[in-house]
Formats: sequence, C-alpha cells, structure tokens
Amino acid sequence: MQISCVVESADKLGEGPCWSPHEGRLYWFDIKGCRLSWYEPQGGRSGAYELPMRASAAAPTVAAKLLLATERGLAFFDPRSGKTELRQPMDLGPGFRSNDGVLLPDGGFWWSSMDDNGGERPGVIFRTGPDGFTEPKIEGVHIANSLAMSPDGSRLYFADSRKRTIWVCDTTAPSRREVFAVSTLPGGPDGSCIDAEGFLWNAEWGASRLVRYAPDGRVDRVVAMPVEQPSCCMFGGADLSTLFVTSAWEHLAETVEARPHSAGDLFALQPGVKGLPLPVFQMT
Repeated sequence: MQISCVVESADKLGEGPCWSPHEGRLYWFDIKGCRLSWYEPQGGRSGAYELPMRASAAAPTVAAKLLLATERGLAFFDPRSGKTELRQPMDLGPGFRSNDGVLLPDGGFWWSSMDDNGGERPGVIFRTGPDGFTEPKIEGVHIANSLAMSPDGSRLYFADSRKRTIWVCDTTAPSRREVFAVSTLPGGPDGSCIDAEGFLWNAEWGASRLVRYAPDGRVDRVVAMPVEQPSCCMFGGADLSTLFVTSAWEHLAETVEARPHSAGDLFALQPGVKGLPLPVFQMT
C-alpha cells in the first residue's frame, strides 16, 4: 500500500484531522505550535493559521465555521477571516488542555481533556450537543483518545493511551465499558476513526503503524507507517476513500531541524475502504 507525504507540515504534535465536506478541505492541528493547518486534495493546495491558544480537535458547522476544542474551552474559528472566537469558556484545570475530539453520528461533539504532563492526572471526556450543552460523560481517563462511534450510533469507542487500552461501551451507558483491544507494542493507541464497514482504524503512537480492528476487536489489518509517531487518522477526499494520518516529532528531537525524516508531516493512503460520512455540527 502506497503511503504518500502530502504536506511537509513538520508538526511538533500533529493531531485532530477533520474533514470539511463543503470546503473539500482537511484541517488538522499542531497542538504545541498553536497552529491550524489545511490541505485541499483537489489541487493540492495547503496553508496554515496561527491560533491564539492551544487547540486539538475540530468539527465543521452549519455556519461554515469550525468548532474547536481548546485549552480554554470551546471556540469558533472562521477560515475566511482567520479569527477565533471563544464561545464556551471552560476551566479544564491547572495544567490541563484539550486533546482528542470528533463529531460523531449522534450529532454530538465528543472531546477530551488531559494533563499536559503526560496524563499524570486523569482527564474527562465531554459531549457537546447541537444545543451547545456540554456535559462530562466519562471520567478517570488519563490520556483519552480514539473517540469514535459505530455507524448505527450504538457503540462508543475510546482509549486511555497511558494504559494502552481501547474500550467500547453502549452510548446510553458510557460509564460501563468493556476492553475492546490492548496494544502490546511500545507506545499505545492514539487517534481513531470508523470506516463505512464499521471497522475501527487506530494510529499507534510509538509503534509506526495503523491497525484496523473488526467490530469484535479482532486485528483485521496492520499498515506500517514511515514515521514512529502516527497520531490520528481521518477519512476524507471527495468520496471519503483517502485515509489521512497526522504525526509528531515531539520526544524524538529537541528542534524541528533535528527531527527524523518526515516526522510531524501529513500522510495519505488509499486503504480500499471508504470512510463513514459524519454530520455537520448544528450549533451556530
């Protein structure tokens, strides 16, 4: 399977890929660099915006803006003006920031907080509904990642990267969870997405690979990545047949100039399956 580097973004901590269907754009973040980057597969154009705060996840909205999960709470970003508006300020706690986040089939934006000191203290997984109401759904997760949902909206997936474990639960009872998969390699499960067949794709941080899991937790496929720290994956492109993968050079080098080849860049591959279409967030 051919894996192409499509943007040499050199992100210290690349994360949070988000496909915007009405723009034909993929957005993603360099959390540590306070940067929001974009890439248009049709034409190959790319660019970036500087952000006034650390942000890590996004969802397209009906107002042609992006909803952002940030260290200060939820914000709206306008790609036309490049301006960020803090819409729902939240105190995540001293030393905490936002981490994973994605708009899921139930119409809610699920996102997490984490202790920036390697997840030393546990964080929280939140859900923000289309009405803007935000509530904690799952607590006690140190590095919450892999937020994803089955196509029918009945099963929620999430990981604690610190424990190298992905869990699955009924969306009506997220506090009752079962072990879905455990990584035995160095690093651990990072960001995930669901394909149209209901299989979970997971980027394994520190293991130089993507893993496709069947709905029963069986490993269906392993894809070797050319970088040590793939961080998250998301389907995009006009027909959602391209899998985009972010990466990071944090912990591998002291400076961007000293980073291993392609660490922190954006990659794309054609896995032979399509992604699951996700809704547009209804809050304006």
